[in-house]
Amino acid sequence: MRVFNSLTQRVEELLPIEPGHVRFYTCGPTVYNFAHIGNYRAYIFEDLLRRTLKYFGLRVTQVMNLTDVDDKTIRGARAAGTPLKSFTQPYRDAFFADLRTLAIEPAEHYPAATDHIPEMIALIARLFEKGVAYRSADGSIYFRIAAFPEYGKLAHLDRGGLQAGARVAQDEYDKENAADFALWKAWDEQDGEIAWDSPWGRGRPGWHIECTAMSMKYLGESFDLHTGGIDNLFPHHEDELAQAEAATGKPFVRTWMHCAHLVVEGRKMSKSLGNFYTLRDVLARGYSGREMRLALIGAHYRQSLDFSFVALDAARASLQRLDAFRARLAGLAADKAAAVPPPWAVQAETAFGVALADDLGIAEALAALFTLVTAGNRALDANQVAPADAAAVLALLARLDAVLGFLEPEATVAPPEMLALLDARQAARKSKNWAEADRLRQEIAAQGWVIEDTPKGPRLKKG
Repeated sequence: MRVFNSLTQRVEELLPIEPGHVRFYTCGPTVYNFAHIGNYRAYIFEDLLRRTLKYFGLRVTQVMNLTDVDDKTIRGARAAGTPLKSFTQPYRDAFFADLRTLAIEPAEHYPAATDHIPEMIALIARLFEKGVAYRSADGSIYFRIAAFPEYGKLAHLDRGGLQAGARVAQDEYDKENAADFALWKAWDEQDGEIAWDSPWGRGRPGWHIECTAMSMKYLGESFDLHTGGIDNLFPHHEDELAQAEAATGKPFVRTWMHCAHLVVEGRKMSKSLGNFYTLRDVLARGYSGREMRLALIGAHYRQSLDFSFVALDAARASLQRLDAFRARLAGLAADKAAAVPPPWAVQAETAFGVALADDLGIAEALAALFTLVTAGNRALDANQVAPADAAAVLALLARLDAVLGFLEPEATVAPPEMLALLDARQAARKSKNWAEADRLRQEIAAQGWVIEDTPKGPRLKKG
């Protein structure tokens, strides 16, 4: 399998350090609010990567962090007047619910920053030993980028433009502010009760040291693959790399993969433009997680993805076509044992694998899938598909779905509390309380369910 490595700026063969086993780290959410659809574009890219690696027979160990202490979470907790954990927990729970809605496979580890403060302190101590960490006048600890000559190699920065001796205290900053960055922030009144003891006094870690410490704990000092959105490449990933390699003297990550931005109808997503959406916002409009997954997976990860509700409608139509094809096959196959798939199906699966092996060529992979559907429908129309052939094609589709994750929606029975909400909505509609009916519909959608009207009345379907 060949992928584009942001570090070398080349498409290269992915060669795991341990043959047959890919260890990779994914930058997860900062749990200060509900994740937006731009976040989920990145998480679905990483899920496609994970599933593709497994499709090609590789074992995967994936780590996705949860940032539950940083500038944003601290501001949110203080504004809400609640302890940090109480503030972040609902957003953690919502994130995992969203992953289930989008059929994103669970990672092997989800370390939270607040559970790994000792590892961060130990890593900072190593950086002091190497002479790349220093203490500022206010008691905070900084990374001295002048002491690490390779700083900037991931983002391909011009080191001549770096501000020697300048410091940035905030967790996130712009490219033009490249300078010494905080490893440990000394406590001040803005932190309230959020602080930990360290050899340098009470304080809390900087954002960048969190990911370096957690990735090395679970994956080792050198590992295969690090992924994230392109917006994280600098400064976050650059700083992760600098901290790790300065501390260990070893290469940190072999391959870095970054996905491009999501835009909404050609414009940057922002609340001021009224085009900022969480997954819950989309579900509340009646779309399903399955439709959202297809809409977010369809563009190559290194190309900007233009999201629109027209694209979601197209995803819905595509899924209806796929479902109809699968239903035709299932009706013919009955309980027959699978034979060898027909040549048109074998050709499609071969093209599917070739496309994904070439830097996750998802557009070509989806084209192979729909070529299979066209050829299959043509063969079914001509009565050229035997029951055993139909069973074989269904088995092939299941193999493809192990990568795509949207071909075979689970037949899930709605839990009693969801059925109660559906009944309450029906009662509100009968009494013409449209506002309450709409509120209940949104509440149902927020839990990952879609109301489907049938001749026998409304029913719930998992989104």
